[in-house]
Amino acid sequence: MALSDVPLSILDRANSREGTTEAEDLARVLDRAERAEELGYHRFWVAEHHAVPGIAGSAPAVLMAALAARTRRLRVGSGGIMLPNHQPLVVAEQAATLEALHPGRIDLGVGRSLGFTSAVRDALRTGKEAAERFESDLAELLAHLSGAATVTARPQNHAATPVFVLATGSGAEAAARAGLAVVLGGPALLREGSGGGAAVLERYRAQFRPSSWWAAPHVVVSANVAVARTRAAAEELLLPEARALAASRTRGAFPPLAPARASDPDGLPARERALVQETLAGSVHGTAPEVRDRLERLIARTGADELLVTGGAYDLDAQADSDRRLAALFGARPD
Repeated sequence: MALSDVPLSILDRANSREGTTEAEDLARVLDRAERAEELGYHRFWVAEHHAVPGIAGSAPAVLMAALAARTRRLRVGSGGIMLPNHQPLVVAEQAATLEALHPGRIDLGVGRSLGFTSAVRDALRTGKEAAERFESDLAELLAHLSGAATVTARPQNHAATPVFVLATGSGAEAAARAGLAVVLGGPALLREGSGGGAAVLERYRAQFRPSSWWAAPHVVVSANVAVARTRAAAEELLLPEARALAASRTRGAFPPLAPARASDPDGLPARERALVQETLAGSVHGTAPEVRDRLERLIARTGADELLVTGGAYDLDAQADSDRRLAALFGARPD
């Protein structure tokens, strides 16, 4: 399958940046969505993170409303809203309201992840067992969206909003049983010769039950992607987030993104340096021909129906340039 046959989308986590306010970080997300629409991207999604110093995006439904109001054609969605943190009725009402205001443009991606720390889980009134209720919460959400629940969510949606499940934990199996699209990514999926991601997708497709949302399995593959004039420049674009991820795994805090150079990891402690290199190895970055070749192989290997680009950058001009170069590879055109 040619890249031009695959819809191309963006997931922006609303990373914070050193030297900016979080209000400015959120405004930057809106600006990027406007440019993405002009470039012909298919979807623009935002995520849910609570009390993370390096991420300004905590309320996806609110940010989706702002994004939909600032754009005209771009599909806007969540990647995702974490069901353990919310009552299914409230999520259904939020999605239905957005759909009523912006018909045919809203996506609802849901996940089962919990708050990162016990303090956050306490603040959200959730415990670790909340994730185990995911499949029953998902069924309740779908009932509200379709009008089949004993309580009617308003405004009435009647399954107008497509639903996607993030494939963390048993998410792919839950998506298959409910007849929903699945979003899958991560280093294991990107590594050629690795069977982890392929096995998950094989089970998802084999177990899929058609529904009013999706008549057939639908796979969205997510990947951290950066395209630049040189491979070194593309790697430099990814380094700030790679360093922040390494810090979160070794020091327990995800800091705002800070400027980085290709030589910077050499000065990090050995464990953090290894984690940075691991993150870079699990991404797709380089010149346009290099990225095209890697993504063509990824899509062929996974049978992906769509590609969802992830990854935050400190250098906004370089990120905008990467978005343009990637859109050109896919031949993206505004609808």
